[in-house]
Amino acid sequence: MQSVLNALRVLEEVATRQPIGVADLARALDIPKSSAQRALITLQTAGWLRQVGGGSTDWVVTTKALHVGRHASGELSLRDVAVPAMEELRRRTDETIHLTVPENLDHMVLIERLETSKPVRIFMQLGMHLPLHASANGKAVLAASPESAVEEYLAAGLPRFTGTTIDDPDRLRAELDTIRTRGYAANSGEWRSDVSAVAAAVLGDAGLPVASISVNMPTSRMTGELAAEYGVLVRATAAQVGATLIAS
Repeated sequence: MQSVLNALRVLEEVATRQPIGVADLARALDIPKSSAQRALITLQTAGWLRQVGGGSTDWVVTTKALHVGRHASGELSLRDVAVPAMEELRRRTDETIHLTVPENLDHMVLIERLETSKPVRIFMQLGMHLPLHASANGKAVLAASPESAVEEYLAAGLPRFTGTTIDDPDRLRAELDTIRTRGYAANSGEWRSDVSAVAAAVLGDAGLPVASISVNMPTSRMTGELAAEYGVLVRATAAQVGATLIAS
């Protein structure tokens, strides 16, 4: 049992501090160097770790960990279903399309991005965290979440990011009511002043939000008419993805 626990601890530590050598690893985990070496070889044999840099003794995590993690969170099947619908949404809007997932109803994580062909565009790295109350993706998910979860989020406070961030709980509750009525959320520079978007939640088989899809553009390009037009499109896209996920 101890050898299994050591191997799991080694895997977690390498993932956090990679690339890392056996001596530094043993020191960080407070285990004998021989125990760390055995765990590394075991994980290498199983395909979880590999050595890097020619004669180097540094270790890194392989892509096996990434694939297992995505399967555990359902992201691979979500991407498989969402990307074709996102491609169609991009074709109809020629704007950047994002797919995000909620993490512990604390923030959204960007997991897929389809770029616009327009020269002036926004850019966000995959893996970026988006605040729930100040992004269209986050507000769409909040509006589709149970009231108890919303109130828990509100109780933690609403940080202000720009001059248009909704940082008052009552105003945000009213905004969420509007989102529920029309079926999509809008953001006009509330997180980053140069970024605006409309988004809709993707609902899973329990009727709870598992993701959100958004149309994103520079704030200078977002008009009220475009927000309404793209809001209807993104709402239909999210509903399509949700229905396909439930049926699959």
